[in-house]
Amino acid sequence: MAGPGWGPPRLDGFILTERLGSGTYATVYKAYAKKDTREVVAIKCVAKKSLNKASVENLLTEIRILKDIRHPHIVELRDFQWDSDNIYLIMEFCAGGDLSRFIHARRILPEKVARVFMQQLASALQFLHERNISHLDLKPQNILLSSLEKPHLKLADFGFAQHMSPWDEKHVLRGSPLYMAPEMVCRRHYDARVDLWSVGVILYEALFGQPPFASRSFSELEDKIRSDRVIELPLRPPLSPDCRDLLTRLLARDPARRISFRDFFAHPWVDLEHMPSGESLGPGALVVQAVQKDQEGDAAGALSLYCRALDFFVPALHYEVDAQRKEVIKAKVGQYVSRAEELKAVVASSNQALLGQAATGRDLLREMARDKPRLLAALDVASAAMAKEEDAGGEQDALDLYQQSLGELLLLLAAEPAGRRRELLHAEVQSLMARAEYLKERTKMKESPWGSDSLDREGLAESVRTMCTLQ
Repeated sequence: MAGPGWGPPRLDGFILTERLGSGTYATVYKAYAKKDTREVVAIKCVAKKSLNKASVENLLTEIRILKDIRHPHIVELRDFQWDSDNIYLIMEFCAGGDLSRFIHARRILPEKVARVFMQQLASALQFLHERNISHLDLKPQNILLSSLEKPHLKLADFGFAQHMSPWDEKHVLRGSPLYMAPEMVCRRHYDARVDLWSVGVILYEALFGQPPFASRSFSELEDKIRSDRVIELPLRPPLSPDCRDLLTRLLARDPARRISFRDFFAHPWVDLEHMPSGESLGPGALVVQAVQKDQEGDAAGALSLYCRALDFFVPALHYEVDAQRKEVIKAKVGQYVSRAEELKAVVASSNQALLGQAATGRDLLREMARDKPRLLAALDVASAAMAKEEDAGGEQDALDLYQQSLGELLLLLAAEPAGRRRELLHAEVQSLMARAEYLKERTKMKESPWGSDSLDREGLAESVRTMCTLQ
C-alpha cells in the first residue's frame, strides 16, 4: 500500500484524491465516500512507522477529544479506521482552506470581519473551556473555514490539546513559537491562559497582516518573546477602542495581568451574548441531517439529531406569537417526538444484539491474551465499565472506564502484529467504542425530556402538549 509520502493510500469505502496538507506525522487528503451520498470528507492519514510514543499520544488525544465534541465551530471527527500501514481520521471537509491563507490572500481583514471570526473562535473556546480542555496550539493554520462563499470558522488539530483548568500547571513546550505565550517559550510553568495569548496573536495578525513577533530567525523570535517590552499596536489601520482594549489585554506578557477567560467571553468587542447564529445551529438543518441519518440506517445518529432539534423548538414555541406558525411548529414537534421514540427502541435493540455478537469474540481474545498482562488488564477495565452500566446512576463512571480501557487498547492495537489476535482486538475496540457512544447518547437522552427513560409515549405526548401551551 502506498504511504502518505507516495500518493493517496487506499481506504475501504472512500476514494482519496488531492493532498490538502501535511504535518510532522500526518498527511491530509480530500476524499469522497463511495456510497450513494458521495459525501466529501477530509482524511488524515498517519503512517504507523512514523509514530513514536509522543506521536501516538498526540493522535490518541485528538481522537478522544474530537470523538466527544460536537460544536458548529469545531471540526467534526466522523470516524477513524486503520490498516497495516496507516491510521485514518475521517473528518468534516472544510472547503475554505485555513485562516492563514484567508488572511494572506487579503493582506489584512477589516475589523468587522475579524470580529465575526473572533466571535466564532470564542464560541468554540468557551465550549472547550467549560470542559476544561485547552488547545495549546492555536494558530491560523489550525483554524479552517467551511467555505469561501459563506466562511464559518472551524477549530481543528487537537493533537496538543490537554484537559487543563486555569490552575493546572504544565511545563512541557508545545505549539508553534510564533503563537506561543511567553511563559511557554521561556520554559516556565504555564496554564490554560496560554490559549488567550494565542488568540491575541491571531487577532493581531488578522488586523495588521503579520504576527507581533514576526522574525527572520528563531533566535530573533526568542529575543522578542523574552523581552519585557510592552507590545505596541500600530496606529494604522484605525481600530475601535473596544478592539484595541481587547488586543492589549490578550497580549499581556504576564499571565497574571492577561484577560481572564470569563472577561474574554464577556468582552464588549467579542459580545458572545449577541453572536449571530450560524445556519448549522438551526433546528431545520438538524432535522435535515436527522432524516438523512435515518434514511442511511444510522438510528443512533438520527435519534441524537432529532433530540437536538427538539431542544431548539422549545424556545421557538415559547416565543412564537403568530398562531398559524405556532400550529405548524406543534405539528412538527409531534412528528419528531414520535420518530425519536421509535428510534430509541431501535437503538436499544441494536445495542443488545451488538453485545451478544461481541461476547464470543471477547472470550476468545481473553484466551489468546494470557501472555499479555496489559491487554488482560485493559479488558478487565472494559468489563468493569459494562458492570457499571447496570448500576443506577453509574453511566458517567462507566464512560470514564470505557475511555480508560480504549486508550490502552488503542495503543496495544497499534503495536499488535497481523494475525487472529489483532483481528479480535480490532473488533473489540470497535465494539467498545460503539458501546461507549451508545451510553453517551443514552445519558444525553436521560437529560432531555424527549429521551428520558421515565417518559413513555403517552408521557412524551403530554409533555409536548404542556410545552405547546407555553405563552
